[in-house]
Amino acid sequence: MARAGSILFVIALMAPSLVAAETMSFGDATAMLAKSCAAEISANCRGVNLDSNRLKECLSRNRDVLSPLCSESYLRSFDAIQKRIAARVTVANACTREIVKLCKGSTKETSKSIPCLLTAPGVSRNCSQAMLDAGYR
Repeated sequence: MARAGSILFVIALMAPSLVAAETMSFGDATAMLAKSCAAEISANCRGVNLDSNRLKECLSRNRDVLSPLCSESYLRSFDAIQKRIAARVTVANACTREIVKLCKGSTKETSKSIPCLLTAPGVSRNCSQAMLDAGYR
């Protein structure tokens, strides 16, 4: 019993790093979606704006006619996109000090400070990890 508790504790400690390491680029997520669901999107979602929310809604409404491959991967694709978006938002929070002090920027316009953050000395480990997870490195 104690052994199982120890294993679960170790897994719980590792979970944040595993989630952070799973971010996928927007291009890779879109390519996975296109590869697995191109026929379904063409047949069932014609005319739907390629906005990720609208496309996800369309595929969800048509779940009964999706191929097994598409059914399995479309949620993973959209989840990967959401994780990447969340990782980019995290950069502003994790790099606040560096954006203001090292790059003389504003956290309201984090994207303008990214080139500076990538080359500035003294960037914290948390900021560096956030930029890596967000796909800036």
